[in-house]
Amino acid sequence: MANEHSSNKDNAFGKFATLVALTDKETALGICPQFESYKVVTGKVGSMDLKKVISSVETAAKRGDLIHPDTYRETHALYHAIVEAAEGVTRGKLSVGDIMRTVGLSFSVVRGNPYGDEREGEWLAVCFYGTIGAPIKGKEHETLGLGINHI
Repeated sequence: MANEHSSNKDNAFGKFATLVALTDKETALGICPQFESYKVVTGKVGSMDLKKVISSVETAAKRGDLIHPDTYRETHALYHAIVEAAEGVTRGKLSVGDIMRTVGLSFSVVRGNPYGDEREGEWLAVCFYGTIGAPIKGKEHETLGLGINHI
């Protein structure tokens, strides 16, 4: 998956993942067409259990052939990107239900090489966008988290 672009603006890998989570793949590609060759998976998850959020993203990435489920380094890289994104959502406190918070999130997972040099290898970006708050309708607020990790 070669990427001939080398400027910081063109390598806005996290920006692309965020745009996908906020909108959809087609809209994001309209803004950032240089990422057309990248693999993208999207989904939604709502839960008071952070383990369910993590497993939802992992399952989507595996079913969408974004990672090879039998390759530990790919699953490991995805896990770290998910946790980093979740820390953004939860403001650094990786807890939800045990402190009476719930999340309703859209997510994107993007895989590609954001560097012009193929030796830099592939990377994963995970972005969550949605709501977090008390498990009472109308008592939540928006949240956003982004995690990027090399494979």
